[in-house]
Amino acid sequence: MLYNLLYLSEHFSALNIFRYITFRSASALIFALLFTIITGPWFLHKLSLLKFGQPILSQYVPEHNSKAGTPTMGGILIIAGTLLSTLLWANLTNAYLWITLFVFTGFGAVGFIDDYTKIRHKENKGLSPRAKMGGLLLVALLAVCMLLCLTGYSTILSVPFFKQVMPDLGIWYGVFAIVVLLASSNAVNLTDGLDGLAILPVVMCCMVYAVFIYVAGHLNFANYLQVPFVPGVGEVSVFCCALMGSGLGFLWYNCFPAQVFMGDVGALSLGGVLGFLAVLCKQEFLLILTGGIFVMETLSVILQVSYFKMTHGKRIFRMTPLHHHFQKGSSPLPESKIIVRFWIISVLLAIMSLSVLKIR
Repeated sequence: MLYNLLYLSEHFSALNIFRYITFRSASALIFALLFTIITGPWFLHKLSLLKFGQPILSQYVPEHNSKAGTPTMGGILIIAGTLLSTLLWANLTNAYLWITLFVFTGFGAVGFIDDYTKIRHKENKGLSPRAKMGGLLLVALLAVCMLLCLTGYSTILSVPFFKQVMPDLGIWYGVFAIVVLLASSNAVNLTDGLDGLAILPVVMCCMVYAVFIYVAGHLNFANYLQVPFVPGVGEVSVFCCALMGSGLGFLWYNCFPAQVFMGDVGALSLGGVLGFLAVLCKQEFLLILTGGIFVMETLSVILQVSYFKMTHGKRIFRMTPLHHHFQKGSSPLPESKIIVRFWIISVLLAIMSLSVLKIR
């Protein structure tokens, strides 16, 4: 909404600053951060009054028994802060921005229903896997259709490190994009098992994609750095920064020992929109590097289940997802140490991802 002030710039030259995506992105980050931190105590109090406590499967992770009853569905706070900041600082005539918001809230809605069902039944039983995947698939399908049909988005696939290799997938690009969204959402959901473990890697991914989206939407930068030029997509970097601010504000209360959990409403919305951001700037494969923590966690589950079935009961890891493996055994690591080490890895992966801009 504040973007509309630029139309007054003919009379007030100082308002020209609102024309710049970089200024509005930084403002969106700061606003979302302050909003989340300031409203956090009130929001946590409301969750407690509503008795939206986290159910714990003590038979699998007895170390987490003390966390039973901790307020969950904190992802609502992330979504609220991000939406409010984006609507305040972004250009609301941008089609890419609205499709991004649709993915963000759509995946979050599926997660909200799943969380609410778990709390209501008091048995940690949410939506069935088929119902949950069906809801996510519907949102992803609608988003990709809007992206390809309404905006005329290119179906060319970009490959990191090989900038001249850009195959055109045609209609199959839509299928590929849907797979990216679904895989990303479930990967973040699997990672969200320790206090603050998932949110910082999400923030680092948002930082990387804020840069790539800004570059992809800037003709001169895109040509110089040899990345696909996507006219108008740069405005979505305002959303990326707003999400970074909300994520950091949420971490204020989610860090060990957590006062609130994000729940599926947070994990699914964050994961889904990360996949969509990767699609928007034509850096889908880069998500494997940027979100390496999520990839490791997901692969650990896939390998464990596959090996368990092939060997009729043998295991590779003590427990999956991977972060639980380090909590088991004769010399278990403290939860705080596991979290910080995963955070360090996510920061290193983000730095490596940004280097792709200059590696030919």
